[in-house]
Amino acid sequence: MSGAIWAGRLEGATDSLFREFNDSLPFDRRLVREDVEGSVAWSKALARAGVLSAAEQREIEIALGEILAAWQADPSAVAEAADEDVHSWVERQLIDRVGELGKKLHTGRSRNDQVATDLRLWTARQIRARQAEIKAVITALVDLAEREKNTAFPGYTHLQHAQPILFAHWCLAYVEMLRRDAERLTDALKRVRVSPLGSGALAGTAYPIDRAALAKDLGFRTPTGNSLDAVSDRDFVVETLAACALGAIHLSRLAEDLIFYSTSEAALVELPDAFTSGSSLMPQKKNPDACELIRGKTGRQVGNLVSLLVTIKALPLAYNKDLQEDKEPLFDAMRQLSLCLRVLPPMLSGLAIDRDRALQMAAEGYTNATDLADYLVRLGVPFREAHHQVGRLVRTAIEQDRSLEELPLEIIRQQAPKANPDVYAQLTVDATLRKRSVEGGTAVSAVEDAIARVRRMLRERAVADLAAGEVEFRQARADDLDAISWLVDHWSRHGENLPRSREDIMKAILDFGVAVVDGKVVGCAALWIYTPQLAEIRSLGVHPDHHGKGVGQGLVRYFLQLAGQLHIPKVFVLTRAPRFFEKAGFRQVSVNSLPEKVLKDCAGCPKREECDEIALVHDVAVANSRG
Repeated sequence: MSGAIWAGRLEGATDSLFREFNDSLPFDRRLVREDVEGSVAWSKALARAGVLSAAEQREIEIALGEILAAWQADPSAVAEAADEDVHSWVERQLIDRVGELGKKLHTGRSRNDQVATDLRLWTARQIRARQAEIKAVITALVDLAEREKNTAFPGYTHLQHAQPILFAHWCLAYVEMLRRDAERLTDALKRVRVSPLGSGALAGTAYPIDRAALAKDLGFRTPTGNSLDAVSDRDFVVETLAACALGAIHLSRLAEDLIFYSTSEAALVELPDAFTSGSSLMPQKKNPDACELIRGKTGRQVGNLVSLLVTIKALPLAYNKDLQEDKEPLFDAMRQLSLCLRVLPPMLSGLAIDRDRALQMAAEGYTNATDLADYLVRLGVPFREAHHQVGRLVRTAIEQDRSLEELPLEIIRQQAPKANPDVYAQLTVDATLRKRSVEGGTAVSAVEDAIARVRRMLRERAVADLAAGEVEFRQARADDLDAISWLVDHWSRHGENLPRSREDIMKAILDFGVAVVDGKVVGCAALWIYTPQLAEIRSLGVHPDHHGKGVGQGLVRYFLQLAGQLHIPKVFVLTRAPRFFEKAGFRQVSVNSLPEKVLKDCAGCPKREECDEIALVHDVAVANSRG
């Protein structure tokens, strides 16, 4: 490289030790893809602003695509380079390909807004990957719960025997934690997907850049609102690290449980050989190394979060070189969390439960004492008195080295006079489990309901939906016209809705709503109002690549909510897919019960004589009164 990209102001060679201290290419080289994506979007923004001609923009975009392809084919090219950072490496590669034209790309752009953009693009992509991995762990836990839904297991508090549970209930406890982890990442993603590009070094660019269009090109939701904040904000990294740290803590708790359950003392589960190791000295050993590493790596996750918090604690506005320290903690956190998440599904599927041992331990330690107290309460004994009576019985049983159910009735009655011979039926593990049938409880029926609920959630919010990015539902805009026209035309050709011209759609653009993923319209529908009491959802269509990801149901919910806000009590649809709408709370009716529709539209419909559509209605006012 002939010189640093800022070399005009300074003279002489950079000190070699300072270069080692200063250069970030050794770690930020993983941002090549994001830097190229950001540069392509910036070239389009410059073309819209008149800085680049259409031909120049196209030449730059082609060259940037070649740079990305070369890097993907041989990443060592950047690893061995002497450039200061990934941005200067990409710029040098571009200039090598297109000459002086390559020097025009940085017009109006600073490395400050460039690096913030790159990091946001990378973080968004990684969050989606982690969400997909979290879903894989949830699926493995639900599969394990299904397999072991009748397996009694000892439940602990304070690491002491507490009450019997089902092993499936243990699995589902971690499902709940992981669901919250996925939700936290989704929430963080909303603030990640904001575009700082066009903020310049700190004061904004001096060129007429359409930052909203630029944000859309990048797949972001919106541009940032303040250039000073945009180049110095690393809240999105902190939030992401916090979500990673808490997720790692949940995995650590799961790992610790399995470590304990697999000890010789507990002997409740056996980990698969493929995720354990032996001892170099003791031939009998089987060590839970995978679980211990999950537990151990959690310290790194917490450390990464604390490291960045301390780094940004007292930084003045705007950009400071300290912010270079944001990347290594984030890169490490994502890599380590990914490793932990990817290890778990095969390890969980290979887990073996000693069911006989688990049942035995579920009954040990007087875990049925609470059920004995509850039994006495049902006989009219105040709970606090029942608690004391059972406590004295436990002490008696310990002194006699017996379980509660082994105590003769006359001894039980010495402390609990109201006890009857049926008391013993209340003290079995099966009876103890069966009583906990409340929602979220450990009875088989409650666990089966929970498994079904989670599986339904997994279907409705398929990982592909998470991996593709969050879905945004909003009112259509004029620049959505092309996408809406394509969707309407596509599904009209398949006979799923009536054709509408581009001009008709443009005139009715305010009736439309769209589903947006990564800045791209992937679904649309319209709300057509007939009277103050009746509206129709029509022209519903989802891009084929996004089927089965909840987009269509989301659009329906969006318009039902809109109808409620407009105080329209009834919404109807005509469809050949009634089950889809029944899932959203619609009920079938005769089309003749909708005279407004019949009089206004059906008379002129080309399908009138051979209509195969079913009418369904949703009572919006009723739904609102319930929720």
